[in-house]
Amino acid sequence: MIIAIAADHAGYAMKGLLCAWLSERGHEPIDLGAYNDAPSDYPDMAAAVAEALKSNGAERGILLCGSGVGASIAANKIPGIRAALAHDAFSARQCVYDDDANVLCLGPRVIGLELAKVLVDLFLATRFSGLERHVHRLEKVRALERRSGNG
Repeated sequence: MIIAIAADHAGYAMKGLLCAWLSERGHEPIDLGAYNDAPSDYPDMAAAVAEALKSNGAERGILLCGSGVGASIAANKIPGIRAALAHDAFSARQCVYDDDANVLCLGPRVIGLELAKVLVDLFLATRFSGLERHVHRLEKVRALERRSGNG
């Protein structure tokens, strides 16, 4: 799977480790920065991942910032992006199965690398259920985007 991945300075170290691990597992990570631990801004990283999902063939995205919260907020401002913050296995699976999330947000200051790997595995392995109740809710989300002028 082609995976767009980016992090601010707080997620830089974990991003590098996840990129290598994803490659070992047969995925194709697209590293969109940051490329060092100098201060950087998570909204820029969210925009890069969104662009890769929309036009560069990435199938899923992963964003890392200190807590994962800022990256999630920024990514969810972009039409068509459904970013989910997950620090537990249930959320990492359900965000895709129920809500068709296409970006996983993680907080390296909250969780360690081994848990991050478990969450990424679940996120990538899960497919949207397509159940009518979830399709209906996603259409309401898209309607919110259109009404706000973001869709």
